[in-house]
Parts: sequence; structure tokens; C-alpha cells
Amino acid sequence: MDIRQLEYFVEVAKQLSFTKAAAVLHVSQPSISKTIQQIEAELGVPLFYRSSKQLELTDAGQAVLVNALQVLSAFKNMRSELSDLMDLKKGRIRIGIPPIIGAEFFSKLISVYKEQHPYVEILLSEVGTKRIRQDIEAGELDVGLVCSIHSTNENLQVIPFLKDPLQLIVHDSHPLAQQSSITMAQLQHETFIMYRKDFVLYDRIIEECTKNGFFPTIACETTQKDLFIELVHAKVGIALLPAKIAAKIPYPDIKRISFEQQPVRLELGITWKTNKYLPFAVREFIELAKNLY
Repeated sequence: MDIRQLEYFVEVAKQLSFTKAAAVLHVSQPSISKTIQQIEAELGVPLFYRSSKQLELTDAGQAVLVNALQVLSAFKNMRSELSDLMDLKKGRIRIGIPPIIGAEFFSKLISVYKEQHPYVEILLSEVGTKRIRQDIEAGELDVGLVCSIHSTNENLQVIPFLKDPLQLIVHDSHPLAQQSSITMAQLQHETFIMYRKDFVLYDRIIEECTKNGFFPTIACETTQKDLFIELVHAKVGIALLPAKIAAKIPYPDIKRISFEQQPVRLELGITWKTNKYLPFAVREFIELAKNLY
């Protein structure tokens, strides 16, 4: 049994279809089927239950899948390390950034990194913190810039950078615009422009509202800073933005108000998976982030 055969088996197990696996791997379906038959003959057990409707993993197939994933991960780590040894200047880094805070807080980090490593390819993925953690765990991202430094996943390490309190932004015609400070309880009857559900800030705001005895009325959910601001400017509702972002709003008729107790903060950090090999490009990015922040 070789690496290629394990890759074929894992893809069939993932797709539960010889046809779909063949399409992903860009090989013929008979080649996939023959490879699976060879593995089953070598191991002496069936790996898939082939019914007329669907392909299913057998108990033996499940056991082989767990071990095959570990072998492929180790092989990938070995190739990455050898690649680093051959050429430390080149590489690729896949970074997850929440769109609401990416440009505002991390553009300098990425700019400095690119100056120091001009031949490293940077691939940015703009998704929420929850998705970033999932993708790092799955190996689809190398490192993530996240809006929460708290994680229950022991495989992910987090380095905190800063905490930025959220501020209320309202149109200056809104009754709350006359307040010098605000409490969350005063927002009970307001309509919120809200973060998308895959954002940690969505959970934190909902949690704080619930503590104060209400669930917020939500006009819409977005990931884009500009849309938050435009909708508040259009008097669609109110919004909670990090203070550093709110301070740069260009409209003079939008007022920002601080909370008395600062119940919700944007907690910025960088996270990566600890139980895997980190390529040189990724290690350098993490070290730069530590030095800058």
C-alpha cells in the first residue's frame, strides 16, 4: 500500500462516491475502483458497503480512515519540512481574517511581512472567527487573525494582541444620540444592524442582551464595516462597532457613544494549530506578529 492509494481511499471515504472522488482527483473511475479493490485484497477486509443507493464505510473502513489520515498528515508535514530546507525564501501562507476588522487592524502586519518575504504567496480568506478556527483545525488555513482569544480547542494556540471596546453608533437624529454614555439595557427596543452568526461578536452581543433581559430585534446581518455604517447613516438601525473603527467613520451625522460598563470588547489575537508542522513562512508570520503587537 502506498501514499497514492491512501489518498484515493481517503477521497472516496470523503465523497462516498467513486465518481465524485475520481472527479476531484482527476483520474478515471475504474482506476479509483481498482485501487480500492487492491487495498481491500491486501488488508483482507471490505472497506465499503456497496448498496444500490449509497456507498458506506464499514467498521474496518472507519478504522483504516483514521489511520490513513494520520499517515497522510505525517507525509504532508515531511514534505513541508523538506521544502523549507531546500528553499527558505519561498512558500505560501493561508491566512483567515474576519472582514469586519481585517484591513483596520492587520493591514500593517501583512504589509511588513510582504516587504520582508516578497516571494511568499499570501492567500487571504475573509470569514468569521468560528469558521477560521474550523478551517485551521481542518488544515485548510495555516493561521488566523481572530476576534476572540478564548477557545476550548486545545489543539489551537492563541496569542492576544489587544482589546478594543465596542461603541454604539447611531444617527444624530436618534434619541440616544444625546446620551454621553449608554447601557445595554437601554437598547432593548432598538433595531440592530448585526454581525453574521459565524462571527464571535454576534454571540457576545446576543449574550449581553440576554443578560439584560431581551433578545435584540435584528434588521439585517452583515460582515462589511462599510455596510454597518451606511445602514446606520440611512437610519435603518443602530450598530455596535469596535472603537478604533467607529472613530474613523466619515459621516459627521453619525454619533458614537461609549458603554458605561464596556460589556463587550473586540479581543484580537492570532491563532494556529499546535499539533502539526508549521512551514517556515507561517512561523515567520507568527514571529512578526509577536514583535509588532
